[in-house]
Amino acid sequence: MHEIFLDELKKLNAQFMEMGVLVNDLIDKGTRSFVEHDKKTAQEMIAEDKEVAKEAVKIEKKALELMALQQPVATDFRVVISILKATTDLERIGENANSIAVETVRVKGNPRLPEVEKIISNMTHQVREMLVQVLTAYVQEDEENARKMVLGHAKVFKDYKNARQMIIDGVEQEPDAAVASASYFVIIRLLERISDHIVNLASWVIYKTSGELFELIKPKPKKN
Repeated sequence: MHEIFLDELKKLNAQFMEMGVLVNDLIDKGTRSFVEHDKKTAQEMIAEDKEVAKEAVKIEKKALELMALQQPVATDFRVVISILKATTDLERIGENANSIAVETVRVKGNPRLPEVEKIISNMTHQVREMLVQVLTAYVQEDEENARKMVLGHAKVFKDYKNARQMIIDGVEQEPDAAVASASYFVIIRLLERISDHIVNLASWVIYKTSGELFELIKPKPKKN
């Protein structure tokens, strides 16, 4: 019975990784469509925005079936729970990538700020590298590298803050870029959120390997 469970768990892990590859591709397509002013690719992404959600539903359904029918032991239970939780973060990343594509359509034809788009490309490269690294850490059960996602997030957040100031300065010098700038603010925030979700994924890698459950990045206290 346990061998059957392990075989099904292997299939579930494969589905999860395939979803990760799909989402990483969407990040690339979304931001590339914006920077390259590729409205066609953006519209294709928007039209196919349910694909990630469909994959998430398949994984969640399979995971719940495994827990209900196979009654896993504690360590196997952790693996299934980590997949369930991590799938939610992957789905959110896909939604954020799709939202970037929406901005491509919205800003089409308006004056741009090339230096801002350069930093957007850099942020995109960073979050895509982070996603590859965290998925690799998941497969290899590499807790040490999972914890390093905090460092990657710090770099993304630094670029986010720099980009915000760059946008403000750019609009002062080029008022006609105001429409594009509104989209820039949205996109850099979406990329920063993607980085947040990747750190969440890293937390689920740690839970999967050690059973330790905690947030790698503590939420900021709300102001009264």
